[in-house]
Amino acid sequence: MSAPPGEDLVHQWESEQARLRLQVVQEDTEDWQRSPHFSGLERVGGVDLSFIKGDEVNACAQLVVLSYPDLEVLYEDSQMVTLTAPYMAGFLAFRETPFLLEALQRLERNQPKLLPQVVFVDGNGLFHYREFGLACHLGVLSGLPCVGVAKNLLQVQGVHKSEQHQSQIAALQKGGDSFPLTAASGKVLGKALRSSDNSCKPVYVSVGHQISLNTAVRLTHSCCRYRVPEPIRQADHRSREYLRTQMQIHDTKK
Repeated sequence: MSAPPGEDLVHQWESEQARLRLQVVQEDTEDWQRSPHFSGLERVGGVDLSFIKGDEVNACAQLVVLSYPDLEVLYEDSQMVTLTAPYMAGFLAFRETPFLLEALQRLERNQPKLLPQVVFVDGNGLFHYREFGLACHLGVLSGLPCVGVAKNLLQVQGVHKSEQHQSQIAALQKGGDSFPLTAASGKVLGKALRSSDNSCKPVYVSVGHQISLNTAVRLTHSCCRYRVPEPIRQADHRSREYLRTQMQIHDTKK
């Protein structure tokens, strides 16, 4: 287990989040976002970090780029990385963003024509303790539209796994149905989305950067073959496969 961050570091991180939070754009900035069928959107990215069980330091940082609307893999980048920042709830971005940003920058240098027009992040955006989750952090630093899609509900700002929340989930009839995640202040921080007709369990969508919430939800649904949007599903699958391969190579060398 890594040691928790000290008080000074937490204050530094909070200050950095507050500063970058001011740069988040919560509206559609691209022509394709305003199209009913996302005309002009050709490349969607997905990022994820996967860990070896029992190892909180070494991970695989994964970037995939898929074609749109076919959702076929055009590019993948798997890199073993060593995390240096400690884990603390609400500050995940300080552990993960540097490596995900490096992957995007590597792609932009080497094959700029494959740079995604939007990036799906396995995590939250504005649906966060201080309204600045991993998807916001990566979006602001990369300058790319980003969407946060979490598989589990982050219980923050008065949003809880209450009976009301469960009844709202039960009321989602088909893929594409959603309901707002409303903070105690009345502010809508994201939406719970039934992403597939075949999956009753929702995903939690929030704005990362340079996209509106409604567009983020609509785009997420359009990228779902299963419960999790395909860019994130592929990033998760390929990073885990890469880790398995690395472990096999390591075992062979023993």
